[in-house]
Amino acid sequence: MRENSILMNIVTILEKAAAAGDRVAVTAGDRSPTASELLRLAHAAARRFRDFPAVLYLGANHLAYPVALFGAALAGVPFVPLNYRLGDHQLTALRERHPGALVLRPADLDGFIETAEREAGAQKAEPAPGGDEDSVAVLLYTSGTTAAPKAAVLRHRHLLAYVQNTLRFASAKEEDAALVAVPPYHVAGLANLLANLYMGRRVVYLPSFDPGEWLRTVRGEGVTHALLVPTMLARIVGEVRGDDAGTPTLRSISYGGARTPLPVLEQAMRIFPKAGFVNVYGLTETASSIAALGPKDHRRALESTDPKVRARLQSVGRALPGTEFQIRREDGTTAGAGEAGLVFVRGEQISGEYGGGNALDDGGWFATRDRGWLDADGFLFIEGRADDTIIRGGENIAPAEIEDVLLAHPGVVEAAVVGVPDPEWGQRIVAFLVGEGDPEEIRGWVRERLRSSKTPDAVVFRADLPKTDTGKTLRRVLLTELENTHA
Repeated sequence: MRENSILMNIVTILEKAAAAGDRVAVTAGDRSPTASELLRLAHAAARRFRDFPAVLYLGANHLAYPVALFGAALAGVPFVPLNYRLGDHQLTALRERHPGALVLRPADLDGFIETAEREAGAQKAEPAPGGDEDSVAVLLYTSGTTAAPKAAVLRHRHLLAYVQNTLRFASAKEEDAALVAVPPYHVAGLANLLANLYMGRRVVYLPSFDPGEWLRTVRGEGVTHALLVPTMLARIVGEVRGDDAGTPTLRSISYGGARTPLPVLEQAMRIFPKAGFVNVYGLTETASSIAALGPKDHRRALESTDPKVRARLQSVGRALPGTEFQIRREDGTTAGAGEAGLVFVRGEQISGEYGGGNALDDGGWFATRDRGWLDADGFLFIEGRADDTIIRGGENIAPAEIEDVLLAHPGVVEAAVVGVPDPEWGQRIVAFLVGEGDPEEIRGWVRERLRSSKTPDAVVFRADLPKTDTGKTLRRVLLTELENTHA
């Protein structure tokens, strides 16, 4: 019998963890509850949540996050983590989508936990999990880099499929600890909590990211595993002086969420010599990771003299168990190896569902809206969002290809390439850069390495690039700035 015939609700992950040795589950500030203690807190929260149609979480990483997540699952109501950094107008608009919901604000979180701790000690009958595998577990709002945020629907079965298809229960060592610094409203924060509990690994929460504090926490808590987005990894690399970060316990660093500049990755691999690196690719709608480039592939690519093998360092690896990819041409036919097109994915963990309906096609495939290609060995290369593709003189140009060349320039620290309307060519290419240099010299640098049609028509230097909290460049902000400049 498959194990997922037993796990019907994400709460059962916590129940199994409590029954399998009951290790410390979470360290958040000065609290470190075991799995069974966390389960009792969740039951206490569930008794309060049953009177509401949903639970909205507006805080940072805090013990209240797992308590509220599992409490909502026990109560049978959706858990909705919101970006607490949004402005009042945006947050009000999101809250209005959930009339009558309980809202847990940052100022409420300590009091919420203290109340749960008091009630957890009371002798009360514990309710059974309130939702089955097809019930809505979490509503996650997409980042909205190109449009208004949409609520992606993740049901219990999607999250359970991710955990069970890719991980081994109770496989972690007693001393294993995972540092989570990504924000709780991101799918990676949700998936990391569930995955680490399932494996028996302690979750260490960092309320807000700071590279110095991250390094101190790794050393002080004996962290063995960590998850980062590229901007975090770049800041950590910049913080370290010398050739070794001095983190002897750290065995694994997972990174993803956006493209990682190759120089940053190569430097990170040097200063964390004992850590295996894992590049993960996933979306909110896919209940986290669907592809990964593991430590062996990183080392093999870094050390190889074969250009094709070395290029895999910029891939996101191969499909994880239970998922499959398909690359489609614009006409809907399947592309061959090495041919770029639209990336589709299919599998048990793929939701592809929004508050307004299902986005899966008749074959169960979900359109990621990314452009990419598969090599002959199944390694997936992501070129960027399909909406970001520049069409110049009838030629499709991936901004990422130009950005990689720009980032190889010694004066360029960050790069974002966009297409703007042009009456003659359809679109012109504009490169926004962080760093220093002569624009004409940089244009020449690109022209020598690509061809003239891919050379930026204009180079604009900025102090920084606008990004989401997970490191994705907000190209629409850059485009708006250009429009306003030429208005």
